[in-house]
Amino acid sequence: MNDVRNIPVQPDTTALVRTGKRLPVDQHPAAVYLARLAPGSRRTMTDALDHIAGMLTGDRCDRKTLRWDAVRYQHTQAVRSKLADQYEPATANKMLSALRGVLKEAWRLGQITAEDYHRAVDLPSVRGESPLRGRALTAGELRKLAGVCQDDDSPAGPRDAAMLALGSAGGLRRSEIIALDVKDYEPETGALTIRRGKGRKPRVCYATNGAADALADWLEMRGLEAGSLFCPVSQTGEITFRKMIGHAFHKICSKRARQAGVKSFTPHDLRRTFISDLLDAGADIVVVQKLAGHANVTTTARYDRRPEAAKQKAASLLHFPYTRRTG
Repeated sequence: MNDVRNIPVQPDTTALVRTGKRLPVDQHPAAVYLARLAPGSRRTMTDALDHIAGMLTGDRCDRKTLRWDAVRYQHTQAVRSKLADQYEPATANKMLSALRGVLKEAWRLGQITAEDYHRAVDLPSVRGESPLRGRALTAGELRKLAGVCQDDDSPAGPRDAAMLALGSAGGLRRSEIIALDVKDYEPETGALTIRRGKGRKPRVCYATNGAADALADWLEMRGLEAGSLFCPVSQTGEITFRKMIGHAFHKICSKRARQAGVKSFTPHDLRRTFISDLLDAGADIVVVQKLAGHANVTTTARYDRRPEAAKQKAASLLHFPYTRRTG
């Protein structure tokens, strides 16, 4: 996110700065709102609320010290204007969603009237399309990554291969891969039960082909002891039976990308690869939506590369009669 907290807004915001004793956590609208979110969303929305509070008060307040009960339409409209100027539409609308969520909790807690609440949140979404972030990996890149994992004789080799496969061939999010337990995997069917998906919505995905092979090799080294499916592996090859931290998967992606000589990528790029490749292969978009765990098919559609391929093919039908110089 760009730092827009020091950009002044027009309305008088003096009343928004809290003085005196802070509210108890169970009476603080921002705390109550964040508490009902999943851990991954909570981090994102916490940052969003801190940014909004800073914008409104010239960086004098954060989400904890802003008087959310004093926020009115003139403030929310000014915030929307600044967000629309500084961010891509998707990011701006996500931050506005956080703002609306906190004000709804303030209303539920009896801190603002229904009329003030509805006026304050009566904001149109920021229009426009955001470019798709990240990238999808090619089949050649995936082969190289699988190759460097297969060349690693330590337990980290099949572990990393399995994690990469569940992202690119299973469509799991980073947090979902880290959260898997041994009991969540059924080797006979390849079924993986995602118990803590985004929005706390469970779903079932499948490990097939190379993903199932990598998991079989990993479990042969790890064993079937109860607990986290994926565990830390030391440099000496020792497996520690505990859950991995989320950032560890980022490090695995960076390490294997360097070893394979491919362009850097993130865990979410593996998920982009999964969705893009399925759509390119002609899979039904509703089925892809369910496998990816998207709440809305529109989100899944944003990964569809077929329209771009069609445009590229159409553009190639035209020819400008110029020949590159030689010598």
